Amino acid sequence: MAKKLAALVLLVFAAFAVRTLFFDYRSGDYNAFLLRWYEFIEQNGGWAALRHEFANYNAPYLYLLVVLSYLPVPPLVGIKLISVVFDFVLACFAYRIVDLRYPGRWWPVAAGAVVVFLPTVVLNSSMWAQADSIYSAFALGGLYFALRHRPYLACAFFGLALAFKLQAVFLFPVLLLLVLAKHVPWRALLLVPAVYLVLDLPALLIGADPVALLTIYATQTETYGQLTLNAPNAYQFLSEVSGTDVLKAAGVALTGALLLGGTVALLARATELTTTRIVLLATVSALLVPYFLPAMHERYFYLADVLTVVAAFSLPRLLWPLPILTQFASLFSYLPYLAPDSPAIVDFRVLAMVMLAALVLAVWVTVEKVLERGPSLPEWTRSSPISR
Repeated sequence: MAKKLAALVLLVFAAFAVRTLFFDYRSGDYNAFLLRWYEFIEQNGGWAALRHEFANYNAPYLYLLVVLSYLPVPPLVGIKLISVVFDFVLACFAYRIVDLRYPGRWWPVAAGAVVVFLPTVVLNSSMWAQADSIYSAFALGGLYFALRHRPYLACAFFGLALAFKLQAVFLFPVLLLLVLAKHVPWRALLLVPAVYLVLDLPALLIGADPVALLTIYATQTETYGQLTLNAPNAYQFLSEVSGTDVLKAAGVALTGALLLGGTVALLARATELTTTRIVLLATVSALLVPYFLPAMHERYFYLADVLTVVAAFSLPRLLWPLPILTQFASLFSYLPYLAPDSPAIVDFRVLAMVMLAALVLAVWVTVEKVLERGPSLPEWTRSSPISR
């Protein structure tokens, strides 16, 4: 235990040291959005600024900026530190999920280390100053508590994830499946909107426009007209095609049909939802949704970057290439934005093919595991808290 604790402390210090190398970098998003939001908060009375419409993020993230505005920390460093803290929360939940499969062993430590040192995880927070680690940490927490058969806590965490970013819905198909399979009571689902609304309540009490605040995600979905925004997905092959509105509608319909079809097939087969199968299904969902949905950013594969690592540790012999493929496609899709003066190193159509290969591998292994015959007893009747 002492050795494991010492290793974890060293990992935290090393991961933080790596991130400090990028703290001086000012990304385009930081200059155009985050810094301006911070300055608006400072110039308009801190908490009182929340009554105004000045940002396109939901209120919980703005609360963090408000708190930061009262601290003697430079905004560039402070904004990045917020996300860096959640990098470690994210790695902690990856550790906890893998520990369900390998309790008391070193594999969970290795999984947490891989997650916290993933290039996209490091660059997203410490270089880009983005906040994808926040919603992803809560989403992974929701998955972890679902695996531990704590459905109400799981839904509360999914509500936290949704309150920070809409991309949390990439895991909601798995949550719906758990409800339909009666692993999660439908009443627990009420916690998702409840947590969302409770977190918006302080801003509403301060005087924020309720319509603008509660429809902020609907507004976000109408912001960009492109089929893809550097995302390594199917629309890299359609970027020159006209009639984007028709393609967007078709993409949404196709994504919904794939998710619905998979859900119906699993329910019709009465598939036992073991821990490994749930992790695999979550990984497939995190890959499939941003691959086929239109208007995706490159950062929207962030949750997939992390879950492919967790899935690979669950089935290392079958899935060891999965996080490599995903990380390759994600990382090289980041570089044109983070280093705009450098030529594109890898064609985006190649990156889309690599990400498709990752999706196909994840689907293939998931189908293989679903078709395996599981134990005859229901999962909750066995001595182990989870089925592996």
